[in-house]
Amino acid sequence: MNDIWEALIKAVSLVLTLDTDLLEIVGLSLQLSLTAVGISLLIGLPLAALLALTKFPGRKILIVATNVFMGLPPVVVGLMVYVILSRSGPLGVLGLLFTPTAMVIAQVILVVPIVTAISRQVLEDYHQEYDELLTSLGVSKRRRISALLWDARFALTTAGLAGFGRAASEVGAVMIVGGNIDHLTRVMTTAIALESRKGDLVMALALGIVLITLALGINLAAYLITETAKRRYAA
Repeated sequence: MNDIWEALIKAVSLVLTLDTDLLEIVGLSLQLSLTAVGISLLIGLPLAALLALTKFPGRKILIVATNVFMGLPPVVVGLMVYVILSRSGPLGVLGLLFTPTAMVIAQVILVVPIVTAISRQVLEDYHQEYDELLTSLGVSKRRRISALLWDARFALTTAGLAGFGRAASEVGAVMIVGGNIDHLTRVMTTAIALESRKGDLVMALALGIVLITLALGINLAAYLITETAKRRYAA
């Protein structure tokens, strides 16, 4: 119990004093996670729309595969990316291993299935609701996808938040491909793992409290923005 109180005090102290190392770690964490989520949305939303609104051979297999890939073990993803980016791997000449770019790649692989699966279900529900109306209006497939994506934009926020949660909490994959290098690839989760291994549980708990608070703050901000936009458009 004492460790928890000490960790809480330490976390507050780190934030109030604007600790340089903490700001650097938090900044890199946000940069990598938001970049990974943005790329995942660019990949996942069109794929989700394709799976939700079109019929083609192998569609059900792709849907099942997407759902299965939501549970990809992070360490396995990290190992795969490590092999591909290592010096003897096919992309080793790019020199991306142990860089923030490698960490983003690993996070994108983990986040894309989550964004795709959640968005597909949302778009399918909207499609069932508006299918007859859009058909009667003679809306083309391309415009139908655009209309559904726009109408479901608030519901799709859930997919983005779920993806951010996955990216921000990831430690296994980013540790393998990033190496947890100070001032280069150290993020919140890898810093927590490092402090735990060093036996500094107070600092590890303090960083954990900061990470949870940060995640809650982002989710609250997204909720408030979404609700404000809903009221504005409803008016």
